[in-house]
Amino acid sequence: MELSSASNHVTIKGNIKTISDFQNIKNCLDDLKTKHNNIVISIIDSLSITSSVIGYFSKLVLKDAVNLSLKIGNSQLMNLLDDLQLSSTFNASKM
Repeated sequence: MELSSASNHVTIKGNIKTISDFQNIKNCLDDLKTKHNNIVISIIDSLSITSSVIGYFSKLVLKDAVNLSLKIGNSQLMNLLDDLQLSSTFNASKM
């Protein structure tokens, strides 16, 4: 997985599947949330995301009051978020 950020926009390339991936995402977003209340995350091609990432995104939205917007590149991941009824919580939309 590759992670890059500019201003309030984070881009994730590759599959999100390891604890290390989660830690990298968490560290990046922990830094961004101190500077921005609106964060856009583009998940380019991951087929799924781990439960720890889902839990962390939920914490950002529900506890930290961060306005999160996910831009999803893979239909399978978008369907997963729809099935879990998380699309509206994470403001998820297809790229």
